[in-house]
Amino acid sequence: MEIGFHASHEQFTPRDLLDLTKTAEGAGFKAAMCSDHFAPWSEWQGQSGHAWTWLGAALQATGMSFGVVCTPGWRNHPVVLAQAIATLDQMFPGRFWVALGSGQLMNEGVTGYPWPAKSRRNDRLLASVRIVRRLLAGETVSFDGHVLVHDARLHTLPASAPLILGAAITPETAEWVGSWADGLITISKPVEKVRSVVDAFRRGGGRNKPMYMQCQISYASTDEEALQGAWDQWRSAVLDSSAHTELRFPEQLDAAAEFVKPQDMHGHICISCDLDKHIQWLFEYADLGFERLYLHNVNRAQERFIQEFGKHVLPAMSRYGVAHAG
Repeated sequence: MEIGFHASHEQFTPRDLLDLTKTAEGAGFKAAMCSDHFAPWSEWQGQSGHAWTWLGAALQATGMSFGVVCTPGWRNHPVVLAQAIATLDQMFPGRFWVALGSGQLMNEGVTGYPWPAKSRRNDRLLASVRIVRRLLAGETVSFDGHVLVHDARLHTLPASAPLILGAAITPETAEWVGSWADGLITISKPVEKVRSVVDAFRRGGGRNKPMYMQCQISYASTDEEALQGAWDQWRSAVLDSSAHTELRFPEQLDAAAEFVKPQDMHGHICISCDLDKHIQWLFEYADLGFERLYLHNVNRAQERFIQEFGKHVLPAMSRYGVAHAG
C-alpha cells in the first residue's frame, strides 16, 4: 500500500505545484501523479500548465515516483507520446508510469479534429496504445488508420518497461481496459460503485494487475470549510461523466454546475475535517485491492492537508499495509 499526492495542474501554477510536491515528499508521501489537460475543469480553478514539461522538473527535484493520465491521438500524437515516455524513463528509470484514456473534448478539441463517439475514441486509443508499445520496444512503426504513422523509430529507448495503465471510470470501460492495459487507474466514488469497476476490470483480464486510484477528498479545519472549498473548486464532480467528455469549454462546465448546491457534493467527494473519517474511507478503498491511492485535496488549502495527513494518515495507512502484507 502506497499513498501518493495528486498534483492538480488545474488549480496551481507549475511553480507553486512543484513546491507543493516537494512539501508532500517532505511530509512522507512516496509518490505523485497528475493529469495532462489543456484547460481546467472550471474558470475558478484558473490554471493548466504543461504536464510533461513539469514532470521532468518534478522527477529531478524529488525522489518520488510519478505518473500522468493523458489521451493519445489528438494533442499527443502516439509517436511524440512514446518519445516523451522513453525520455523520462531513460533519465529516471523505474520511477514513471503513464495511464491512457479516451479523453475529453475540452482538452482535445483545440486541435480542430472532429470529436467522435466513445466507441470511435476507444478505437483510436487502442491503436495508439499499440503504436506506443511497439515504439518503446524499439520497432520501426508505420500505421494508416485512426492515426497516421510513417517509418517511426525511437533512437532513445526507455531504461525499463514503464507501466501503461488504462484510465476508466465506468464498469464498461474498465472491463475493456482489462484486456489491454498493464493496470487500472480510476477515481473515487462510493465504495459499491468502485467495486463494480474493480470487478469489471478483473473480469475483462485485469486479475492480478495493479490498480491505482485518484481519491478526491476535501480536508480543512472545519467541516463547513471543507465543504465550501470542495464546492468552490470541484462542483463539476457532481455532473454526469458525459458532461466532462462532451463539453468544449470550462465556462460550459461552470454553467452546467450552476445549480449544484454545497450539500450535493457529499457522495462525490470525501468531505470532512475528521482525519479518522478519511482514514476509514481510505481503508475501504484499499480493501478493494488498490495498491496506490493518490490523494487529491480538491480545495486550495494544500499545506495544511499535506502536513496533517503526513503526521496522521500516512502512518495509519502504513500500518494497514504491514498488517495486510502479514
